[in-house]
Amino acid sequence: MKTIRVETENATILLTELPEPKVRDRQTGEIAKDAVSGEALMKVGVVYIDEGESSLLHVTVPESGVSEGLTLGAPVSLPGLFARPWESVFNGQQRHGIAFRAAAVAPGAVPAGVGA
Repeated sequence: MKTIRVETENATILLTELPEPKVRDRQTGEIAKDAVSGEALMKVGVVYIDEGESSLLHVTVPESGVSEGLTLGAPVSLPGLFARPWESVFNGQQRHGIAFRAAAVAPGAVPAGVGA
């Protein structure tokens, strides 16, 4: 499926969940790996605020893209953020959603003009 680039320049992104390994199989505890590089994947929780609207997102990042110094509630940057629609059948039920992925998660700043 097609990926959609997510604009982050004017958005405020705040960290709501510290990075933790992304689990591929909950029964075995297997950690998800990047299909191309084989690198372990992490997930972070953020609130994405843009034009007066906010959304809670879980974003997947490669383990090497997780920066030191991340603090809950602090602004972060998500370079290379994109969204990919997905759908599957699980236990006979059709499911669908949007998966978010970024190249990294790093301490960030609130964009100029926000709250002014």
